[in-house]
Amino acid sequence: MDHALAWQVEQACHNAWPSLRCALIGDWLLRFGDGVSRRINSANPLHPGITTIAPQLDAFDRLYRAQALPLIVRLVSLLPPQVERELDTRGFTAEGEACTLYRNLTRERLADATPDVTVAPRADAEWLAAIARLQAQSPSHASVYARVVDAIPLPTGFFALRQDGRIVATACGVLHGDLVVIESVVVDEALRGHGLGRHLMTALLAWASAQGATGACLQVVVDNSAGRALYAGLGFDQELYRYHFRRAPTK
Repeated sequence: MDHALAWQVEQACHNAWPSLRCALIGDWLLRFGDGVSRRINSANPLHPGITTIAPQLDAFDRLYRAQALPLIVRLVSLLPPQVERELDTRGFTAEGEACTLYRNLTRERLADATPDVTVAPRADAEWLAAIARLQAQSPSHASVYARVVDAIPLPTGFFALRQDGRIVATACGVLHGDLVVIESVVVDEALRGHGLGRHLMTALLAWASAQGATGACLQVVVDNSAGRALYAGLGFDQELYRYHFRRAPTK
């Protein structure tokens, strides 16, 4: 495993999907996002030198309780087993395993532009309404999602694929140095299996390559077999690391 690349990708993924508020406590980044998405409502390790979490857990718990949130630790497989054993001892339960995939873009062939795929530097109202519809977001979820997207500090391309003028698939690519982080890949459920996700992703990768990206990364839930098959077919054949969430017991 290329640990340096893995930690570079981990940092890029944090920047590509920012929390609404955060706090640095020791070697950990605590992220707060009004309860929507465990990724932006969890404690995250910052570097490979971390060997323990136990001394910080009570302080973490107080901060999350002050935000009316449960304490969730996002545990990456890059850390030593001791950290997980400490969470086991405290009764933290495990949930939501995902894997981080990577592919090289140095030989990416630029695809021909197609009129059904558009890219914009900002998420406009149409794009946000489309992803809210495609993901069946509640109004509160949609509101937080829009705020998170607006908080992305890096250059971003928001992609939309249309059929008959209606957005049927979305994705976004966030540029972090020579990496592109891919987020929000969603295809209309009624149209899945027709190659729309591949078409949209091909356009995104070509755009990223044209912007100077030499590598692409994304994170996908382990049991999302359709998504993983799509990404494997697009060359995402290197798994850098996995992560899962550990939830504190209810008091």
